[in-house]
Amino acid sequence: MFFSFGIKDAIDILLVAVLLYYIYRFMRESRTSNVFSGVLAFIIMWLVVAKVLDMRMMGALLDQFFNVGVLALIILFQEEIRKFLFRLGEQQRLRAIFNWFVKKEEDIDSVDRKTILPIVMACINMGKAKCGALIVIERGTPLDDIVETGDKVDANINQRLIENIFFKNSPLHDGALIISKKRIKAAGCILPVSHNLDIPRELGLRHRAAMGISQESDALAIVVSEETGRISAAVRSQFRLRLSAEQLEALLTEELQ
Repeated sequence: MFFSFGIKDAIDILLVAVLLYYIYRFMRESRTSNVFSGVLAFIIMWLVVAKVLDMRMMGALLDQFFNVGVLALIILFQEEIRKFLFRLGEQQRLRAIFNWFVKKEEDIDSVDRKTILPIVMACINMGKAKCGALIVIERGTPLDDIVETGDKVDANINQRLIENIFFKNSPLHDGALIISKKRIKAAGCILPVSHNLDIPRELGLRHRAAMGISQESDALAIVVSEETGRISAAVRSQFRLRLSAEQLEALLTEELQ
């Protein structure tokens, strides 16, 4: 035999396959799968020429292209790379392992119902009045840049305050309200808008903004529709539509613990 094949080689191949699969799936979602295919074809050609056929001159030339190409890809796709690494760190098993080693005070505390209930009750009342609202709850990813786009409030979470902020005549009702560390940090904030074509057309700009912030961070975004009064939530790039009071409370309790 020309080479030996053991368990370590099988694990090596499996890990490479899994890595390539997740990279391809992520780039397909960001509509850059053609770039991935081109990069993969170049890597295969480089391995064949430099490692298999042992063409030194051609291999050295491709080595230089490869080194420059990696730097160019990092510069061109820095935002996509950041999102990929964020999603990797967002995986539940990885977070569980990390939190096992690094205990945060916020993780040790149980879910505070005094934080959740005012949000739920405010959303229910605004839904009945068909008052549009967009509430973003910060979790692991800091939203300081989003807070800077609005007016800082820094107040305790209060049902009446939330309803007043989103009252139709309020100057802050069009933006997003940011909640961080059990306090209302800012209101009237501007969020990144998702351009995902899979979002139903009947969902408006608030829903697209909620999806946008859930795609770029681990924040949980709650939307109250101004047209229908229905309550929705965007978490981990997924919508939870037509939530009742009990479902919203259960979702917040599960996600914020």
